[in-house]
Amino acid sequence: MIWNWVAQLLIAVLVSVVSYLIAPKPKQPKPAMAKDFENPTAEAGRPCTVVFGTIIVKGLNILWYGDKGRRDYTVKQGSTV
Repeated sequence: MIWNWVAQLLIAVLVSVVSYLIAPKPKQPKPAMAKDFENPTAEAGRPCTVVFGTIIVKGLNILWYGDKGRRDYTVKQGSTV
């Protein structure tokens, strides 16, 4: 009597696991704002991307870009400080 109940429980769990594994998984949609970030823009009110580490970010919201220039440094070799 108890074995019949245990067998039914195991079959129910097995069928539930199999149905979960073979069910189609929906694709995660991109947020609506993420599609707009392909080209750099300069708009007030648009969120700025904050990056920690090294990655490639497409479509930045550039608010200021300055200090463009070149600095040459010379290093003396063999000198002791």
